[in-house]
Amino acid sequence: MDKNKFAVILPVVVGGLVNKIIEKTNVSEDIAFDKLYSSELYSALENEETKVWTYSVPKLFELYQDEVKTGRLMLP
Repeated sequence: MDKNKFAVILPVVVGGLVNKIIEKTNVSEDIAFDKLYSSELYSALENEETKVWTYSVPKLFELYQDEVKTGRLMLP
């Protein structure tokens, strides 16, 4: 994918995921962003080659929850 297109898509995906984290865990927006940015999932998301950004927000949230519980990111 063109880097410019990816640069547009990533914030949309991240915004949706942060909203889901806020909704499901009742944390503030700042905390949700901090938690996401410090996760392995975010590292995978920002790497266009992993194609993790193509997953739905519910799937990404599931991966995020699993990482929080286990301490490891396990991609399907």
